[in-house]
Amino acid sequence: VLRDDFRQNPTDVVVAAGEPAILECQPPRGHPEPTIYWKKDKIRIDDREERISIRGGKLMISNTRKSDAGMYTCVGTNMVGERDSDPAELTVF
Repeated sequence: VLRDDFRQNPTDVVVAAGEPAILECQPPRGHPEPTIYWKKDKIRIDDREERISIRGGKLMISNTRKSDAGMYTCVGTNMVGERDSDPAELTVF
């Protein structure tokens, strides 16, 4: 089972370059409990990059750069399928 509705969609974030950015997401309820990954501009984010960490539903980008700006989507996934959250925009000034 994988419901359609996200418990929490990410919201738009505005940060100054060099500041940390945090996007939060709670995936839909499902069985088995869905896991999360994040996409930026439709491309899956590689959390092996040292500035990026994903814990629970939180995407944390330390020391943001202009290049981090874009549209972020949280994806909840389990064996049944996957659901995309509403997109949230990260603005870096």
